[in-house]
Amino acid sequence: MKTTNLILSFLFVLLLSCKTDKKEGATESPTTTQNFTSNDYQDLVALFKEWRTFENPPLLDGAPDYTAETFEKRWPTFKELQFKLQAIDTTNWSVENQVDWMIVWAEMNGYDFNQRVLQPWVRDPAFYKVVWTAKSDVPAHEGPTNHGTTELWTYTFPLSTEERTKLLSDLKVIVPFYTQAKQNLTGNARELWITGIRDIKNQSEVLTELKENDAVTNDAELVKVIDEAITATDDLVSWLETESESKTGPSGIGKDNYTWYIQNVHLVPLTWEDEVMILKRELARAWTALKLVEHNNRNLPELVDADSPEAYDKMADASAKSLINFLEQQDIVTVKPYFDSALREHLGEFIPKEKRNFFSIGEHYDARPLYSHFYHWFELARMDLEPHKSEIRKGPLLHNIWDSRNEGTATAVEEMFMQAGLYNDSPRTKEIVYIMIAQRAARGLGSLYAHANEMTMEEAGGIHSEYTPRGWMKTEKELLIFEQHLYLRQPGYGSSYITGKYLLEAALADYARLQELEGKPFTPKDFFDTLNSMGNIPISLGHWQMTGSKEHLKTITE
Repeated sequence: MKTTNLILSFLFVLLLSCKTDKKEGATESPTTTQNFTSNDYQDLVALFKEWRTFENPPLLDGAPDYTAETFEKRWPTFKELQFKLQAIDTTNWSVENQVDWMIVWAEMNGYDFNQRVLQPWVRDPAFYKVVWTAKSDVPAHEGPTNHGTTELWTYTFPLSTEERTKLLSDLKVIVPFYTQAKQNLTGNARELWITGIRDIKNQSEVLTELKENDAVTNDAELVKVIDEAITATDDLVSWLETESESKTGPSGIGKDNYTWYIQNVHLVPLTWEDEVMILKRELARAWTALKLVEHNNRNLPELVDADSPEAYDKMADASAKSLINFLEQQDIVTVKPYFDSALREHLGEFIPKEKRNFFSIGEHYDARPLYSHFYHWFELARMDLEPHKSEIRKGPLLHNIWDSRNEGTATAVEEMFMQAGLYNDSPRTKEIVYIMIAQRAARGLGSLYAHANEMTMEEAGGIHSEYTPRGWMKTEKELLIFEQHLYLRQPGYGSSYITGKYLLEAALADYARLQELEGKPFTPKDFFDTLNSMGNIPISLGHWQMTGSKEHLKTITE
Protein backbone atom coordinates (compact mmCIF):
# COMPACT_ATOMS: atom_id res chain seq x y z
CA MET A 1 0.00 0.00 0.00
CA LYS A 2 1.20 3.57 -0.58
CA THR A 3 0.19 7.13 0.13
CA THR A 4 -0.79 8.55 -3.23
CA ASN A 5 0.39 11.82 -4.64
CA LEU A 6 -3.26 12.86 -4.83
CA ILE A 7 -3.67 12.57 -1.06
CA LEU A 8 -0.42 14.42 -0.46
CA SER A 9 -1.52 17.21 -2.78
CA PHE A 10 -4.86 17.44 -1.02
CA LEU A 11 -3.22 17.68 2.40
CA PHE A 12 -0.84 20.32 1.07
CA VAL A 13 -3.75 22.44 -0.14
CA LEU A 14 -5.58 21.82 3.13
CA LEU A 15 -2.69 23.20 5.12
CA LEU A 16 -2.53 26.28 2.89
CA SER A 17 -6.22 26.96 3.35
CA CYS A 18 -6.45 26.08 7.05
CA LYS A 19 -7.69 29.02 9.08
CA THR A 20 -5.53 30.01 11.99
CA ASP A 21 -5.51 32.67 14.68
CA LYS A 22 -2.15 34.02 13.56
CA LYS A 23 -1.57 37.73 14.09
CA GLU A 24 -0.04 40.01 11.51
CA GLY A 25 3.57 39.27 10.77
CA ALA A 26 3.35 35.45 10.61
CA THR A 27 4.59 34.19 7.27
CA GLU A 28 2.38 31.90 5.20
CA SER A 29 4.80 29.66 3.30
CA PRO A 30 8.47 29.62 4.30
CA THR A 31 10.76 29.98 1.30
CA THR A 32 13.38 27.71 2.85
CA THR A 33 11.27 24.62 2.09
CA GLN A 34 9.91 25.50 -1.33
CA ASN A 35 12.48 23.37 -3.16
CA PHE A 36 12.67 20.56 -0.61
CA THR A 37 11.49 17.13 -1.77
CA SER A 38 12.34 13.65 -0.57
CA ASN A 39 11.40 10.02 -0.90
CA ASP A 40 13.79 8.88 1.82
CA TYR A 41 12.43 7.48 5.09
CA GLN A 42 15.53 8.70 6.93
CA ASP A 43 14.54 12.25 6.05
CA LEU A 44 11.29 11.62 7.93
CA VAL A 45 13.25 10.41 10.96
CA ALA A 46 15.46 13.49 10.83
CA LEU A 47 12.42 15.74 10.50
CA PHE A 48 10.76 13.98 13.44
CA LYS A 49 13.76 14.76 15.65
CA GLU A 50 13.76 18.36 14.44
CA TRP A 51 10.03 18.59 15.13
CA ARG A 52 10.30 17.18 18.65
CA THR A 53 13.11 19.63 19.45
CA PHE A 54 10.93 22.48 18.24
CA GLU A 55 7.85 21.25 20.10
CA ASN A 56 9.67 21.69 23.43
CA PRO A 57 9.21 25.43 24.02
CA PRO A 58 12.01 27.88 24.87
CA LEU A 59 12.48 29.07 28.44
CA LEU A 60 11.39 32.35 29.98
CA ASP A 61 13.13 33.08 33.28
CA GLY A 62 13.86 29.36 33.59
CA ALA A 63 10.28 28.16 32.92
CA PRO A 64 8.63 26.93 29.70
CA ASP A 65 7.45 29.91 27.67
CA TYR A 66 3.80 29.77 26.64
CA THR A 67 3.31 33.49 26.10
CA ALA A 68 1.32 34.67 23.10
CA GLU A 69 4.30 36.62 21.79
CA THR A 70 6.50 33.52 21.72
CA PHE A 71 3.86 31.40 19.99
CA GLU A 72 3.48 34.08 17.33
CA LYS A 73 7.23 34.34 16.86
CA ARG A 74 7.60 30.57 16.48
CA TRP A 75 4.65 30.05 14.12
CA PRO A 76 6.63 30.46 10.85
CA THR A 77 9.09 27.79 12.00
CA PHE A 78 6.21 25.45 12.73
CA LYS A 79 4.75 26.06 9.27
CA GLU A 80 8.15 25.30 7.78
CA LEU A 81 8.20 21.95 9.53
CA GLN A 82 4.71 21.17 8.25
CA PHE A 83 5.69 21.99 4.70
CA LYS A 84 8.80 19.84 4.95
CA LEU A 85 6.61 16.94 6.05
CA GLN A 86 4.27 17.45 3.10
CA ALA A 87 7.26 17.49 0.74
CA ILE A 88 8.19 13.94 1.73
CA ASP A 89 6.71 11.60 -0.89
CA THR A 90 5.87 8.21 0.65
CA THR A 91 5.28 6.48 -2.68
CA ASN A 92 6.65 2.91 -2.61
CA TRP A 93 7.27 3.06 1.13
CA SER A 94 6.33 0.09 3.30
CA VAL A 95 3.05 0.41 5.21
CA GLU A 96 5.06 0.56 8.44
CA ASN A 97 6.99 3.61 7.24
CA GLN A 98 3.84 5.26 5.90
CA VAL A 99 2.30 4.80 9.34
CA ASP A 100 5.25 6.65 10.85
CA TRP A 101 4.59 9.54 8.44
CA MET A 102 0.98 9.66 9.62
CA ILE A 103 2.11 9.78 13.25
CA VAL A 104 4.29 12.84 12.62
CA TRP A 105 1.44 14.43 10.64
CA ALA A 106 -0.95 13.86 13.55
CA GLU A 107 1.45 15.31 16.11
CA MET A 108 1.87 18.47 14.05
CA ASN A 109 -1.89 18.72 13.69
CA GLY A 110 -2.10 18.53 17.48
CA TYR A 111 0.25 21.49 17.88
CA ASP A 112 -1.81 23.44 15.36
CA PHE A 113 -5.09 22.59 17.13
CA ASN A 114 -3.72 23.44 20.55
CA GLN A 115 -2.63 26.84 19.36
CA ARG A 116 -5.86 27.60 17.49
CA VAL A 117 -8.54 26.03 19.68
CA LEU A 118 -7.66 24.11 22.85
CA GLN A 119 -5.07 26.59 24.21
CA PRO A 120 -4.63 24.89 27.60
CA TRP A 121 -2.10 27.51 28.71
CA VAL A 122 -4.85 30.14 28.23
CA ARG A 123 -8.02 28.26 29.25
CA ASP A 124 -6.99 25.54 31.67
CA PRO A 125 -5.42 26.28 35.09
CA ALA A 126 -4.71 22.56 35.63
CA PHE A 127 -2.20 22.81 32.77
CA TYR A 128 0.07 24.59 35.26
CA LYS A 129 0.30 21.66 37.65
CA VAL A 130 4.03 21.05 38.00
CA VAL A 131 4.53 18.40 40.70
CA TRP A 132 3.41 14.85 39.89
CA THR A 133 3.53 12.17 42.57
CA ALA A 134 2.75 9.04 40.55
CA LYS A 135 3.59 7.45 37.24
CA SER A 136 0.74 7.27 34.78
CA ASP A 137 -0.50 3.84 33.67
CA VAL A 138 -0.37 5.06 30.06
CA PRO A 139 2.66 6.26 28.05
CA ALA A 140 2.45 9.88 29.26
CA HIS A 141 0.41 11.98 31.67
CA GLU A 142 -3.29 12.07 30.86
CA GLY A 143 -4.45 15.40 29.52
CA PRO A 144 -2.56 18.54 28.41
CA THR A 145 0.65 18.76 30.44
CA ASN A 146 3.29 21.47 30.53
CA HIS A 147 6.94 20.82 29.67
CA GLY A 148 8.34 21.76 33.08
CA THR A 149 7.02 19.03 35.35
CA THR A 150 8.66 17.68 38.48
CA GLU A 151 8.21 13.91 38.47
CA LEU A 152 8.45 13.41 42.22
CA TRP A 153 7.77 9.69 41.89
CA THR A 154 11.15 9.24 40.14
CA TYR A 155 13.12 10.40 43.19
CA THR A 156 14.40 8.13 45.96
CA PHE A 157 14.77 9.57 49.45
CA PRO A 158 17.23 10.25 50.95
CA LEU A 159 18.42 11.97 47.79
CA SER A 160 21.73 11.33 46.13
CA THR A 161 23.83 14.39 45.30
CA GLU A 162 22.77 14.19 41.68
CA GLU A 163 19.08 13.80 42.54
CA ARG A 164 19.22 16.69 44.98
CA THR A 165 20.64 18.98 42.32
CA LYS A 166 17.98 17.89 39.86
CA LEU A 167 15.13 18.34 42.35
CA LEU A 168 16.32 21.85 43.21
CA SER A 169 16.41 22.68 39.52
CA ASP A 170 12.95 21.19 38.93
CA LEU A 171 11.28 23.04 41.79
CA LYS A 172 12.83 26.40 40.89
CA VAL A 173 10.63 26.39 37.77
CA ILE A 174 7.49 27.00 39.84
CA VAL A 175 8.01 30.63 40.88
CA PRO A 176 8.67 32.10 37.39
CA PHE A 177 6.15 29.72 35.82
CA TYR A 178 3.34 30.96 38.05
CA THR A 179 4.26 34.55 37.40
CA GLN A 180 3.86 33.75 33.71
CA ALA A 181 0.61 31.84 34.33
CA LYS A 182 -1.13 35.00 35.53
CA GLN A 183 -0.23 36.62 32.22
CA ASN A 184 -1.21 33.67 30.04
CA LEU A 185 -4.46 32.60 31.69
CA THR A 186 -6.91 34.95 30.00
CA GLY A 187 -9.50 32.36 28.95
CA ASN A 188 -13.16 32.28 29.90
CA ALA A 189 -13.82 28.53 30.25
CA ARG A 190 -15.64 28.58 33.57
CA GLU A 191 -15.74 24.88 34.46
CA LEU A 192 -12.14 24.25 33.44
CA TRP A 193 -11.12 27.27 35.48
CA ILE A 194 -12.98 26.46 38.69
CA THR A 195 -12.25 22.72 38.71
CA GLY A 196 -8.61 23.30 37.77
CA ILE A 197 -8.03 25.22 40.99
CA ARG A 198 -8.25 21.89 42.83
CA ASP A 199 -5.13 20.63 41.03
CA ILE A 200 -3.09 23.64 42.09
CA LYS A 201 -4.36 23.47 45.68
CA ASN A 202 -3.38 19.83 45.84
CA GLN A 203 0.13 20.72 44.71
CA SER A 204 0.53 22.95 47.75
CA GLU A 205 -0.35 19.99 49.98
CA VAL A 206 2.13 17.76 48.14
CA LEU A 207 4.92 20.32 48.54
CA THR A 208 4.15 20.70 52.25
CA GLU A 209 4.40 16.93 52.72
CA LEU A 210 7.68 16.95 50.80
CA LYS A 211 9.12 19.64 53.09
CA GLU A 212 8.15 17.57 56.13
CA ASN A 213 9.91 14.47 54.81
CA ASP A 214 12.59 13.42 57.31
CA ALA A 215 15.13 13.24 54.48
CA VAL A 216 14.43 16.86 53.49
CA THR A 217 13.60 18.80 56.63
CA ASN A 218 17.25 19.47 57.60
CA ASP A 219 18.31 20.58 54.12
CA ALA A 220 18.05 24.37 54.47
CA GLU A 221 18.55 25.16 50.80
CA LEU A 222 16.00 22.61 49.62
CA VAL A 223 13.48 23.70 52.27
CA LYS A 224 13.89 27.32 51.16
CA VAL A 225 13.17 26.42 47.52
CA ILE A 226 10.14 24.34 48.59
CA ASP A 227 8.82 27.22 50.72
CA GLU A 228 9.13 29.57 47.76
CA ALA A 229 7.29 27.05 45.59
CA ILE A 230 4.51 26.73 48.21
CA THR A 231 4.14 30.51 48.43
CA ALA A 232 3.95 30.82 44.63
CA THR A 233 1.43 27.97 44.44
CA ASP A 234 -0.80 29.43 47.15
CA ASP A 235 -0.59 32.84 45.52
CA LEU A 236 -1.68 31.38 42.19
CA VAL A 237 -4.61 29.64 43.89
CA SER A 238 -5.69 32.94 45.45
CA TRP A 239 -5.44 34.71 42.10
CA LEU A 240 -7.37 31.95 40.32
CA GLU A 241 -10.14 32.09 42.91
CA THR A 242 -10.46 35.85 42.53
CA GLU A 243 -10.49 35.65 38.74
CA SER A 244 -13.01 32.80 38.74
CA GLU A 245 -15.80 35.21 39.65
CA SER A 246 -15.63 36.72 36.16
CA LYS A 247 -15.51 33.43 34.21
CA THR A 248 -18.76 32.73 32.37
CA GLY A 249 -17.88 30.92 29.12
CA PRO A 250 -18.24 27.30 27.96
CA SER A 251 -15.46 24.77 28.43
CA GLY A 252 -16.33 22.32 25.65
CA ILE A 253 -14.77 22.80 22.23
CA GLY A 254 -17.95 22.12 20.21
CA LYS A 255 -18.92 19.26 17.92
CA ASP A 256 -17.10 20.42 14.79
CA ASN A 257 -13.81 21.07 16.60
CA TYR A 258 -14.20 17.77 18.44
CA THR A 259 -14.64 15.83 15.19
CA TRP A 260 -11.69 17.59 13.53
CA TYR A 261 -9.51 16.85 16.53
CA ILE A 262 -10.22 13.14 16.94
CA GLN A 263 -9.86 12.55 13.20
CA ASN A 264 -6.77 14.63 12.46
CA VAL A 265 -4.87 14.32 15.75
CA HIS A 266 -5.94 11.07 17.41
CA LEU A 267 -6.61 9.44 14.03
CA VAL A 268 -9.98 8.09 15.12
CA PRO A 269 -12.06 7.72 11.93
CA LEU A 270 -15.31 8.79 13.59
CA THR A 271 -17.37 11.93 14.17
CA TRP A 272 -18.85 13.30 17.39
CA GLU A 273 -22.18 11.85 16.30
CA ASP A 274 -20.59 8.45 15.59
CA GLU A 275 -19.09 8.34 19.06
CA VAL A 276 -22.41 9.21 20.70
CA MET A 277 -24.05 6.36 18.81
CA ILE A 278 -21.32 3.86 19.68
CA LEU A 279 -21.33 4.76 23.39
CA LYS A 280 -25.11 4.64 23.61
CA ARG A 281 -25.05 1.22 21.98
CA GLU A 282 -22.32 -0.05 24.28
CA LEU A 283 -24.11 1.28 27.36
CA ALA A 284 -27.32 -0.50 26.40
CA ARG A 285 -25.44 -3.69 25.49
CA ALA A 286 -23.56 -3.74 28.79
CA TRP A 287 -26.72 -3.26 30.86
CA THR A 288 -28.57 -5.93 28.87
CA ALA A 289 -25.71 -8.41 29.12
CA LEU A 290 -25.35 -7.73 32.84
CA LYS A 291 -29.00 -8.45 33.55
CA LEU A 292 -29.00 -11.65 31.50
CA VAL A 293 -25.78 -12.87 33.15
CA GLU A 294 -27.25 -12.06 36.55
CA HIS A 295 -30.30 -14.12 35.62
CA ASN A 296 -28.14 -17.02 34.50
CA ASN A 297 -26.21 -16.81 37.78
CA ARG A 298 -29.30 -16.41 39.99
CA ASN A 299 -28.85 -19.76 41.71
CA LEU A 300 -25.12 -19.30 42.33
CA PRO A 301 -23.67 -17.89 45.54
CA GLU A 302 -22.93 -14.15 45.52
CA LEU A 303 -19.30 -13.06 45.35
CA VAL A 304 -17.79 -12.31 48.74
CA ASP A 305 -15.53 -9.29 49.06
CA ALA A 306 -12.20 -9.33 50.87
CA ASP A 307 -12.88 -8.00 54.37
CA SER A 308 -9.38 -7.72 55.78
CA PRO A 309 -5.83 -6.94 54.63
CA GLU A 310 -4.97 -10.62 54.85
CA ALA A 311 -8.00 -11.67 52.81
CA TYR A 312 -7.28 -9.00 50.22
CA ASP A 313 -3.63 -9.97 49.82
CA LYS A 314 -4.57 -13.62 49.39
CA MET A 315 -7.24 -12.80 46.80
CA ALA A 316 -4.94 -10.37 44.91
CA ASP A 317 -2.13 -12.92 44.73
CA ALA A 318 -4.52 -15.60 43.45
CA SER A 319 -5.98 -13.17 40.89
CA ALA A 320 -2.55 -12.24 39.54
CA LYS A 321 -1.50 -15.88 39.23
CA SER A 322 -4.78 -16.82 37.58
CA LEU A 323 -4.52 -14.05 34.97
CA ILE A 324 -0.88 -14.69 34.04
CA ASN A 325 -1.43 -18.45 33.86
CA PHE A 326 -4.52 -17.98 31.71
CA LEU A 327 -2.72 -15.71 29.24
CA GLU A 328 0.12 -18.17 28.87
CA GLN A 329 -1.68 -21.51 28.97
CA GLN A 330 -4.55 -20.47 26.68
CA ASP A 331 -2.29 -18.88 24.01
CA ILE A 332 -3.78 -15.40 24.47
CA VAL A 333 -0.50 -13.49 24.23
CA THR A 334 3.19 -14.24 24.57
CA VAL A 335 3.79 -13.76 28.28
CA LYS A 336 7.14 -12.06 28.80
CA PRO A 337 9.16 -12.50 32.02
CA TYR A 338 8.38 -8.93 33.03
CA PHE A 339 4.59 -9.36 32.89
CA ASP A 340 4.33 -10.83 36.38
CA SER A 341 6.59 -8.28 38.04
CA ALA A 342 4.90 -5.38 36.22
CA LEU A 343 1.51 -6.55 37.43
CA ARG A 344 2.60 -7.28 40.98
CA GLU A 345 3.78 -3.72 41.49
CA HIS A 346 0.12 -2.68 41.22
CA LEU A 347 -1.89 -5.29 43.09
CA GLY A 348 -3.38 -2.66 45.38
CA GLU A 349 -4.23 -2.98 49.04
CA PHE A 350 -7.18 -3.51 51.33
CA ILE A 351 -9.56 -0.56 51.58
CA PRO A 352 -12.41 -0.48 54.12
CA LYS A 353 -15.80 -0.88 52.44
CA GLU A 354 -16.98 2.63 53.25
CA LYS A 355 -13.96 4.19 51.49
CA ARG A 356 -13.95 2.18 48.25
CA ASN A 357 -14.44 3.91 44.92
CA PHE A 358 -15.82 2.34 41.74
CA PHE A 359 -12.71 0.39 40.80
CA SER A 360 -11.79 -0.80 44.28
CA ILE A 361 -15.34 -2.12 44.87
CA GLY A 362 -14.99 -4.68 42.09
CA GLU A 363 -11.34 -5.27 42.88
CA HIS A 364 -12.24 -6.50 46.38
CA TYR A 365 -14.56 -9.17 44.95
CA ASP A 366 -12.26 -10.46 42.20
CA ALA A 367 -9.30 -8.42 41.01
CA ARG A 368 -8.97 -10.12 37.63
CA PRO A 369 -11.24 -7.72 35.67
CA LEU A 370 -9.19 -4.74 36.87
CA TYR A 371 -5.91 -6.62 36.47
CA SER A 372 -6.94 -7.35 32.88
CA HIS A 373 -7.16 -3.57 32.40
CA PHE A 374 -3.66 -3.45 33.85
CA TYR A 375 -2.50 -4.69 30.46
CA HIS A 376 -1.33 -1.08 30.63
CA TRP A 377 1.61 -2.07 32.81
CA PHE A 378 2.72 -4.81 30.42
CA GLU A 379 2.84 -2.18 27.68
CA LEU A 380 4.81 0.32 29.74
CA ALA A 381 7.30 -2.37 30.75
CA ARG A 382 7.67 -3.26 27.07
CA MET A 383 8.44 0.38 26.26
CA ASP A 384 11.23 0.34 28.85
CA LEU A 385 12.67 -3.12 28.19
CA GLU A 386 11.89 -3.69 24.50
CA PRO A 387 11.65 -0.23 22.94
CA HIS A 388 10.34 -0.09 19.40
CA LYS A 389 12.96 0.08 16.67
CA SER A 390 11.33 3.15 15.13
CA GLU A 391 12.55 6.45 16.56
CA ILE A 392 9.06 7.79 15.94
CA ARG A 393 7.31 5.07 17.98
CA LYS A 394 9.92 4.51 20.67
CA GLY A 395 8.58 7.03 23.17
CA PRO A 396 5.11 8.37 24.01
CA LEU A 397 3.28 10.13 21.21
CA LEU A 398 2.29 13.71 21.94
CA HIS A 399 -1.19 15.02 22.80
CA ASN A 400 -2.37 11.65 24.21
CA ILE A 401 -2.58 10.37 20.62
CA TRP A 402 -2.11 6.87 22.03
CA ASP A 403 -5.45 6.87 23.89
CA SER A 404 -7.39 4.66 21.45
CA ARG A 405 -4.54 2.15 21.57
CA ASN A 406 -3.77 2.05 25.28
CA GLU A 407 -7.12 2.81 26.92
CA GLY A 408 -9.03 1.06 24.14
CA THR A 409 -6.95 -2.11 24.40
CA ALA A 410 -7.04 -2.16 28.20
CA THR A 411 -10.82 -1.87 28.11
CA ALA A 412 -11.30 -4.35 25.27
CA VAL A 413 -9.27 -7.12 26.88
CA GLU A 414 -11.47 -7.05 29.98
CA GLU A 415 -14.26 -8.56 27.90
CA MET A 416 -12.05 -10.44 25.42
CA PHE A 417 -10.31 -12.36 28.19
CA MET A 418 -13.70 -13.13 29.70
CA GLN A 419 -15.00 -14.41 26.35
CA ALA A 420 -11.87 -16.54 25.97
CA GLY A 421 -12.61 -18.28 29.25
CA LEU A 422 -10.89 -16.40 32.08
CA TYR A 423 -13.92 -16.70 34.36
CA ASN A 424 -14.98 -20.23 33.65
CA ASP A 425 -14.18 -20.87 37.30
CA SER A 426 -16.25 -17.92 38.54
CA PRO A 427 -19.33 -17.01 36.45
CA ARG A 428 -20.30 -14.24 38.88
CA THR A 429 -17.14 -12.33 37.98
CA LYS A 430 -18.57 -11.76 34.50
CA GLU A 431 -21.03 -9.38 36.14
CA ILE A 432 -18.13 -7.11 37.20
CA VAL A 433 -16.88 -6.98 33.60
CA TYR A 434 -20.22 -5.70 32.29
CA ILE A 435 -20.51 -3.19 35.12
CA MET A 436 -17.09 -1.83 34.16
CA ILE A 437 -18.07 -1.55 30.48
CA ALA A 438 -21.28 0.28 31.39
CA GLN A 439 -19.33 2.72 33.55
CA ARG A 440 -16.86 3.53 30.75
CA ALA A 441 -19.73 4.03 28.29
CA ALA A 442 -21.70 6.26 30.66
CA ARG A 443 -18.79 8.49 31.60
CA GLY A 444 -17.67 8.79 27.97
CA LEU A 445 -21.18 9.69 26.85
CA GLY A 446 -21.34 12.42 29.47
CA SER A 447 -18.01 13.80 28.31
CA LEU A 448 -19.26 13.98 24.71
CA TYR A 449 -22.24 16.09 25.72
CA ALA A 450 -19.98 18.31 27.82
CA HIS A 451 -17.67 18.94 24.85
CA ALA A 452 -20.71 19.78 22.71
CA ASN A 453 -21.66 22.31 25.43
CA GLU A 454 -25.01 20.57 25.70
CA MET A 455 -24.35 19.69 29.34
CA THR A 456 -22.37 21.11 32.21
CA MET A 457 -19.61 19.01 33.71
CA GLU A 458 -21.91 18.31 36.65
CA GLU A 459 -24.70 17.14 34.34
CA ALA A 460 -22.24 14.95 32.43
CA GLY A 461 -21.22 13.49 35.77
CA GLY A 462 -24.88 12.75 36.39
CA ILE A 463 -24.98 10.40 33.38
CA HIS A 464 -21.71 8.88 34.58
CA SER A 465 -23.14 8.29 38.05
CA GLU A 466 -26.75 7.37 37.32
CA TYR A 467 -26.06 4.93 34.47
CA THR A 468 -23.34 2.95 36.25
CA PRO A 469 -24.97 -0.24 37.60
CA ARG A 470 -25.46 -0.94 41.31
CA GLY A 471 -24.69 2.64 42.29
CA TRP A 472 -20.97 1.94 42.23
CA MET A 473 -20.17 5.48 41.03
CA LYS A 474 -22.08 7.05 43.92
CA THR A 475 -19.77 5.92 46.68
CA GLU A 476 -16.87 8.35 46.23
CA LYS A 477 -17.34 11.72 44.49
CA GLU A 478 -13.64 12.54 44.02
CA LEU A 479 -13.24 9.93 41.27
CA LEU A 480 -16.28 11.31 39.45
CA ILE A 481 -14.91 14.87 39.48
CA PHE A 482 -11.40 13.74 38.51
CA GLU A 483 -12.58 11.75 35.51
CA GLN A 484 -15.04 14.28 34.08
CA HIS A 485 -12.51 17.11 34.58
CA LEU A 486 -9.82 15.15 32.73
CA TYR A 487 -12.15 14.40 29.82
CA LEU A 488 -13.18 18.05 29.51
CA ARG A 489 -9.51 19.01 29.44
CA GLN A 490 -8.55 16.36 26.86
CA PRO A 491 -11.02 15.95 23.97
CA GLY A 492 -11.53 12.34 22.96
CA TYR A 493 -10.12 10.79 26.11
CA GLY A 494 -13.41 10.06 27.87
CA SER A 495 -14.78 8.19 24.87
CA SER A 496 -11.48 6.48 23.94
CA TYR A 497 -12.03 3.52 26.27
CA ILE A 498 -15.13 2.46 24.34
CA THR A 499 -14.32 3.81 20.87
CA GLY A 500 -10.81 2.34 21.14
CA LYS A 501 -12.41 -0.96 22.13
CA TYR A 502 -14.68 -0.70 19.08
CA LEU A 503 -11.70 0.03 16.80
CA LEU A 504 -9.71 -2.87 18.26
CA GLU A 505 -12.60 -5.25 17.72
CA ALA A 506 -12.87 -4.05 14.12
CA ALA A 507 -9.14 -4.68 13.63
CA LEU A 508 -9.42 -8.17 15.13
CA ALA A 509 -12.41 -8.96 12.93
CA ASP A 510 -10.57 -7.95 9.74
CA TYR A 511 -7.42 -9.76 10.84
CA ALA A 512 -9.36 -12.95 11.62
CA ARG A 513 -11.30 -12.74 8.33
CA LEU A 514 -8.05 -12.52 6.38
CA GLN A 515 -6.68 -15.51 8.28
CA GLU A 516 -9.80 -17.48 7.41
CA LEU A 517 -9.63 -16.52 3.73
CA GLU A 518 -6.04 -17.77 3.65
CA GLY A 519 -7.01 -21.02 5.37
CA LYS A 520 -5.05 -20.16 8.51
CA PRO A 521 -6.32 -20.78 12.04
CA PHE A 522 -6.94 -17.74 14.20
CA THR A 523 -5.22 -17.60 17.59
CA PRO A 524 -5.43 -14.64 19.96
CA LYS A 525 -1.66 -14.87 20.54
CA ASP A 526 -0.90 -14.10 16.89
CA PHE A 527 -3.20 -11.09 16.98
CA PHE A 528 -2.00 -9.61 20.28
CA ASP A 529 1.67 -10.28 19.55
CA THR A 530 1.29 -8.50 16.22
CA LEU A 531 -0.51 -5.61 17.93
CA ASN A 532 2.16 -5.37 20.64
CA SER A 533 4.96 -5.34 18.08
CA MET A 534 3.65 -2.11 16.55
CA GLY A 535 4.06 0.02 19.64
CA ASN A 536 1.61 2.44 21.24
CA ILE A 537 0.15 3.95 18.09
CA PRO A 538 -3.52 4.69 17.28
CA ILE A 539 -5.58 1.56 16.67
CA SER A 540 -6.53 2.81 13.21
CA LEU A 541 -2.87 2.78 12.19
CA GLY A 542 -2.29 -0.62 13.77
CA HIS A 543 -5.29 -1.93 11.84
CA TRP A 544 -3.76 -0.62 8.61
CA GLN A 545 -0.34 -2.11 9.30
CA MET A 546 -1.82 -5.41 10.44
CA THR A 547 -4.11 -5.97 7.46
CA GLY A 548 -2.52 -3.89 4.70
CA SER A 549 -5.85 -2.11 4.16
CA LYS A 550 -6.63 1.48 5.07
CA GLU A 551 -10.24 1.42 3.92
CA HIS A 552 -11.28 2.36 7.46
CA LEU A 553 -9.11 5.50 7.25
CA LYS A 554 -10.97 7.05 4.32
CA THR A 555 -12.70 9.51 6.64
CA ILE A 556 -9.29 10.92 7.47
CA THR A 557 -7.24 10.49 4.30
CA GLU A 558 -9.93 11.64 1.87
